[in-house]
Amino acid sequence: MTVELTRQRVDRARRVSRTRDIFSRWTFMLPATVLLAAVLAYPLLYTLQISFSKFDLASFSPTEWVGLENYTAALKNETFQNSLVVTGIYLVLALPLQIVLGFGIAYLMNAEWRGRGVVRALFLIPMVVAPVVSGGIWKMILDPLWGVVGWFLGLFGIPAIDWFGSASMSMISVVIIDTWRSVPFVALIAAAALLALPKDVFEAAKVDGASWWQTLWSVSLPMLGPIIAATFVVRWLGAVKMFDIILATTNGGPGEATNVVNLFIYQQAFRLLKFSESSAMAVIVLVITMILTFVFLLGSKKLEDRL
Repeated sequence: MTVELTRQRVDRARRVSRTRDIFSRWTFMLPATVLLAAVLAYPLLYTLQISFSKFDLASFSPTEWVGLENYTAALKNETFQNSLVVTGIYLVLALPLQIVLGFGIAYLMNAEWRGRGVVRALFLIPMVVAPVVSGGIWKMILDPLWGVVGWFLGLFGIPAIDWFGSASMSMISVVIIDTWRSVPFVALIAAAALLALPKDVFEAAKVDGASWWQTLWSVSLPMLGPIIAATFVVRWLGAVKMFDIILATTNGGPGEATNVVNLFIYQQAFRLLKFSESSAMAVIVLVITMILTFVFLLGSKKLEDRL
């Protein structure tokens, strides 16, 4: 009986201690949580309100409730549908390229060779350059008449390429510019992940006579699987917001070849002043992004559990 009472008292003391611990954690987090919720919640709720209403430009506020009318109009808008397709094409081209290059460069950076520190420092510069500035610089570099790339190709008798003049090349140009900006970020995460890998596994592979390629394929990549998946999700969330570089280079052209969904929504809202319909489009994109992000996170978790 005494043992049972002692056990109950110990359990009660543990529950009280756990409750106090959780309460103290939330006490520290509460101010930041409230501020973050207010900053995020107000724009989101206001956008939702506009998306279900008519917008009066005179008072610059939502007025009459129209239900799903704006969403129906947005889904029937062929240009909006095309912008979603263009965004999907950009993501399919850019994300795998950036992940492969980022982890490949990080693997090379972690190897021992002369001048590695200087190259590491220089390699991070594109990451801190503003997207609009990156777009402007690359637009000058790729200019078919005055650009450095056209001049360099001319040395080998190759005619200048109109990087932003055709539908296919303009998308490739945008992917190149975004890759130049984003690969250092991926490489930074990959380098940190590589440094955290256990050294004894690589030493064992070296003792077993594994080559550089065998070590990479059979040792490094399996252990980096969860990190690669997590990095993909982070880059996905960044890439889906593509706007600045395209605005500075192609402005969605030629035609609608690079008219990604964020640029199209911006044009609908702030150029054509269709705030209600553009808000509905923004909510649709948000829902699609949340669903796909959940799928990617679920896949990342399953991959981590399997490994």
